[in-house]
Amino acid sequence: MASNEINTELESFREQWRAEVRAKVPGTKTEAQRQQQSETDIGSLSVTKPTRRASKAAELPRSAGKKLVQHDEVEDEYHRSQSFDEPAPYSTVSHGHNAKGKGKEEAVEREPVSALEHYEKAVERELAGRLGDSLSLYRKAFRMDHRVDKKYKDKHFPAPLAPKASGKASTTSSTSTQPNASNAAATVPSTASQSQEGQPPTMKELIASFSGLAIEPKQPEIEGDPVEPCPMSELPDEILVHILRDVAVLDIASFVRLARVCKRLAFLVATEDQIWRRVCLGTESGFLGMHYRWQTGITWGGLDPGEDEATDRGPPGLHQEEILESAPTTSKPTLQDLQDLLPLTPEQRAEREAGEKEAMTLALFNTVYSSSWQRMFRLRPRIRFGGCYISTVNYIRSGQASSNQSTWGSPVHIVTYYRYLRFYRDGTAISLLTTAEPADVVHHLTRANLILHREGGSAHLPSTVMQGALKGRWRLSSAQDYPDREGGEKDKGGEGDVFVETEGVGKYLYRMDLTLKSAGRGGPRNNKLSWRGFYSYNRLTDDWAEFGLKNDKPFFFSRVRSYGMGE
Repeated sequence: MASNEINTELESFREQWRAEVRAKVPGTKTEAQRQQQSETDIGSLSVTKPTRRASKAAELPRSAGKKLVQHDEVEDEYHRSQSFDEPAPYSTVSHGHNAKGKGKEEAVEREPVSALEHYEKAVERELAGRLGDSLSLYRKAFRMDHRVDKKYKDKHFPAPLAPKASGKASTTSSTSTQPNASNAAATVPSTASQSQEGQPPTMKELIASFSGLAIEPKQPEIEGDPVEPCPMSELPDEILVHILRDVAVLDIASFVRLARVCKRLAFLVATEDQIWRRVCLGTESGFLGMHYRWQTGITWGGLDPGEDEATDRGPPGLHQEEILESAPTTSKPTLQDLQDLLPLTPEQRAEREAGEKEAMTLALFNTVYSSSWQRMFRLRPRIRFGGCYISTVNYIRSGQASSNQSTWGSPVHIVTYYRYLRFYRDGTAISLLTTAEPADVVHHLTRANLILHREGGSAHLPSTVMQGALKGRWRLSSAQDYPDREGGEKDKGGEGDVFVETEGVGKYLYRMDLTLKSAGRGGPRNNKLSWRGFYSYNRLTDDWAEFGLKNDKPFFFSRVRSYGMGE
């Protein structure tokens, strides 16, 4: 009898437990199914999730490969680039950093509460490469709200506003274009800027409506107080444009942010073509600072003789007496003939390359970029020096099940490592492969630290992560690299690819072939480097071998404020 009572009580307890489970989850899905579904959603909706599609692209047919690339490009629309502030003090290095590199301890950070906050924190962890933490936060976010990914995209990547009715067009346009009520009468665009169908004006029409506005002084906080002076509003346009040009040369990002100050500056930033021409034809951020031929050796020394066919126009090391002896006996060589046979000096080589780059820039300006310097600067492939390119790689490796414990399946290890690339204006580069997080690396990714830790010394310093850094060099592609291209690709001058050569282990050298692309909807351009190939060169046998790119992911640009202008 006692055993029957116990069994009855157990059955009653089981029924109560089943009822509680069914009450928690409405519908037919169980708690386990719900958790499995949330994990599936996480795998399919993550913003920058690691996938293995790139490694399987070669096995798919061409049509599937095209769909695959399109899907990856759609995911890149929601990429958020990182920005690192000044490095943290040495005392906080061992305590961890947040994703922005400010050196705050994680224990001080405010814990997320809502589903959207959990999702934002998960994206932040994923960008930092901490996939285990991000998965846990993704699960919590989807359990709280199964549509949290839509809310995240609407908040950080809002879609363009749909056209509104004609009766509301003028009201909406006026409200969206005035920064304060006191300046409303002078800044509201006229109804002439709107289209005949009553639609809101386009961006071009809106900017054009700012042409007659002036820089207004700041209005007093209390009515009746005197207006504070605004010396900039009294400057002639010629002097104001000259100041803006100097700002653009020093920091193009600060120049663009001036458009947020007032409508007059927004008009000048968007339409002053001479400023954008100076930027494009400058060596600071423009295309005369790009390199389409090797400028240095891999170890940052001089170029080897005959390394680049375009470097010298004659046999290396040839003296004037040898030139006279090798000249034809039928005619006496002139001074111009001797100059054509002699190797170019560094100054002559730099002058010739500057002329070639300027000629190519002017040719592309008229053909590819619709005679718009601003469009050229935004869309033409170029290297950015105010930060570094980071590739975050996550992959899962199967572990061995324990023989002492019963588990549902074999354990797995989430392996995370990073590749860093920093480019310098003189054609040199630094490559680093490490497991250290970006906040602990980017501020130490300098040439001085590479030399300091070259032989493994000074291991007590926080910059010891540079022990594995490699010297290298970089250049962009040109029409000489792809002579067989036709059509639109030929018109662009064969540009868009980046070649990086670095030191290797022992007798080997490494070569990375990358392609410049853009990630992020409406954000900065040329902030992504996609892999085309990764090779090793044996200097003894003159052989090339290719590395597999099974787990490697693209590089994304992150701005580092401590780099300054990237010198």
